[in-house]
Parts: sequence; structure tokens; C-alpha cells
Amino acid sequence: MESFNEINRHLPWFLPLAAAVFGACIGSFLNVCIYRIPKNESIVRPASHCGCGQPIAWHDNIPVLSWLILRGRARCCGRPFSFRYPAVELLTAALFLGCWLLFPPGKAVAGMVLCSILICATFIDLDHMVIPDVFTIGGAMGGVLLSLALPVLHGHQHEIFLVGSTRSAVDAMLGLLIGSALVLWIALLAEVVLKKEAMGFGDVKFLGAIGAFIGWKGAVFAVFGGAVVGCVWFGLAVLWQQIAGRTAAPAATTSLAAEGGETPPTSLGFGVQVPFGPMLAIAALLYFLVLHRWVDAYFSDLAVMF
Repeated sequence: MESFNEINRHLPWFLPLAAAVFGACIGSFLNVCIYRIPKNESIVRPASHCGCGQPIAWHDNIPVLSWLILRGRARCCGRPFSFRYPAVELLTAALFLGCWLLFPPGKAVAGMVLCSILICATFIDLDHMVIPDVFTIGGAMGGVLLSLALPVLHGHQHEIFLVGSTRSAVDAMLGLLIGSALVLWIALLAEVVLKKEAMGFGDVKFLGAIGAFIGWKGAVFAVFGGAVVGCVWFGLAVLWQQIAGRTAAPAATTSLAAEGGETPPTSLGFGVQVPFGPMLAIAALLYFLVLHRWVDAYFSDLAVMF
């Protein structure tokens, strides 16, 4: 900790810059995970390659910069690479930087893990309408373990480590159980009303994983905040569809040109299935990075009233 303070004292820009650069590099790896995990392919081998089969050289695989230098096209064959590649890298860099600036180091590291899970789950759900278990069950386990190792994640850093660690793990388990149970009951009730499946079980597990990182208050906010985000997104998407005079995909399902094909667009409207995972992820990020103080205060005031 003393070394961090020394670096901040003499080079206040260095650690934030390192967090952003590290985030961009992790974002490059997340692009691989987003494409390969749904296809049950190894995320290690083979190395990154173009859609034509040629391997991508390391100097053409530098996050963001290589895409800009090559103007979004492969050096080997000239085929275009999707803008999603640098977008995911920039998004990850921005979120890692935000975590580092807003939280103490331990919570910042845990937040970076959470952001990585949310990014992967979001884009996979947009593409395939499914969230793999590695990000739901694996995310829940990771959230509990990080809560044990880093009590600061749930605000118990000022207690004796064993006590704080235990209380932090309990908060993670409560978030996991309450979050998943809440979505499960909403899904079951909606299925009774609508006479069809309204929410996939992946969303239930996903909110459990989110709750393990941000607690039960954050999980409850993610459900209702995600519903608000979904309504706003759906309204804007329908409006854009009407203005543009064309159909628009209910999710950003344009695949990566480097390694995949195109997905035909679908007309938006009532009854069209849209993934709820991205809405949960956005609401969870809003709570974790910005709104946790106000949301926690609201729940505290509500508890006093009853």
C-alpha cells in the first residue's frame, strides 16, 4: 500500500493510465471470449486469426490502436473487422479506469472482475440470447470467493479481517439468493400471466452472480433498474425503426466480421423476444459505480419506516 501511495504522490497519472491500458488489453481478451465461448471453442488455442484463416500478428493485435492504424481492415486480405472489437476494448478500459478512480484498490480489482463478467455476458446474450454458465454459476462462485478475500467489496474493510471476511461472504450469499429468487418469482408469475416463458433461467442465475458482487440491495435495484433501462431502450429502438423506415435487430446481433457471418435483422414490436441480461448488466453497473449510496440510503430509510 505504501508503494501505491508513493507512486500516486510522484506520478498521479501513472496508476489510472495503467488501469485503462490494462482494461484495454483485457477487453481484447474478452472479444475472444465473446466469440468463442458460445461455440465451445478454446479461448487459448488457436491464436487470434482472421476470417480467411491467416493468424493475426502481434503488432496487428494491439488494442484499439491496431484497428485504427489498419482502418478497420485485415492486413492479410483486406476484409473489414467489426467496430465492436475496439468498442469492447474502449468500454473495458473506461470501466477499469472508473473502478480504479472510484474505489480503494481491493474493491477496484473486484469491480474489474465484475465488469469483465458483465461485458461478456451482455454481448453473448445480445448475439445468442443465452448467458453461459461460466459467467452465471462461475460468476456467483467468484463473487463469493472475492467477498471472502476482499471484505472491502461489501464495505467491511475496517473490521478484523476474519470478522469482516465472514460478514462480506454472508452479504454475497444474501445477494446471490435474494437476487436469483426475486427474478425466479417474477419469471414464474409472468409465465402464468402471459401463458409462455417470459424470462430464461439464465437471467435467474445471472442476477444471482450480480448479487454476489453487489449485495441484495444492488440485486433488487438491478431488477427494477433493468426493467426501466429495457423500456427506454425498446422505446428508442422502435422510434429509430420508424424514423429510419427499416427493420432493426432487437439486439445488436451484428456478428464480428473477422470470424463470423451476418444475422438478419428482425422487426421490433410487442411479442418479440429481447435479451434481459444486458439490461440487468447496465443497471448493476449504474448501482456499483454511481448510485449505490443513494440506493442503500433509500433501503435504510425504508427499513426505519417499517
